[in-house]
Amino acid sequence: MFIHRINPVAFSIGPFQVRWYGIIFVFGFFLAYLFLLNAVKTNRIKNLKREYLAELILYLLIGVLLGSRAMQVLYYEPRYYFAHPLEIFAIWHGGLSFHGGLLGAVLMGWIFCKKRKISFYQLADVLAVSASLALFFGRIGNFINAELYGKISNVPWCVRFPTASGCRHPSQLYEAGKNLFNFFILSFILKRKFTKQLRNGIVFWHFILLYGVLRFSIEFFRYWNYYFLGLSKGQWLCLGMIAVAIPVLVRWKIRKEK
Repeated sequence: MFIHRINPVAFSIGPFQVRWYGIIFVFGFFLAYLFLLNAVKTNRIKNLKREYLAELILYLLIGVLLGSRAMQVLYYEPRYYFAHPLEIFAIWHGGLSFHGGLLGAVLMGWIFCKKRKISFYQLADVLAVSASLALFFGRIGNFINAELYGKISNVPWCVRFPTASGCRHPSQLYEAGKNLFNFFILSFILKRKFTKQLRNGIVFWHFILLYGVLRFSIEFFRYWNYYFLGLSKGQWLCLGMIAVAIPVLVRWKIRKEK
């Protein structure tokens, strides 16, 4: 058993607090920048120039923030946020939905690619790898925040969180492990894409499939207070990811074999 006593505040400047979660969030976009910079140097994303990267990161930041918050407010906890409207803007308290952030990033990435005449799938393949690594650190941030914890359990590695009763599954760490696993698998696929000339988008759609399957499984260990037909709201979104990714990958494989 581990008793969670981690301070979520990294440091304070007067009344202003800088939380580990915020630092990790910014670090995730820095990782994306590094991956994109390497792609520019190796010419893996045609027409993407170094001077475009700051603009692209801004597009992604806006998409992730707006999409993730909108999904959290409108899909996960509408009653709470409509009763406390000022909390909608308090993103430092947590409450950023991955699925909403993904939709926002895809939309803004697509808009950027149309504007700069860049292949969306070439960009998405690189970002899928960096996103997996960023999500690994993001779930560590959730653990530090003592949020998104799991169900009550008596496993030897259960954690007593200050915000919950009983000893619980550290589902945040399970998710972190899942994202790290995805990072290594997708890195391998990305490398094969360039050595074996695999089609653009293959990494992105494997990211969608892997994330959907593994997140769906881990959700059974996570505590939720809202379910529909025995599944959490997150699991239904994961089923949607799986339902879209499998037909795409199967169709691509069939066309290749023909």
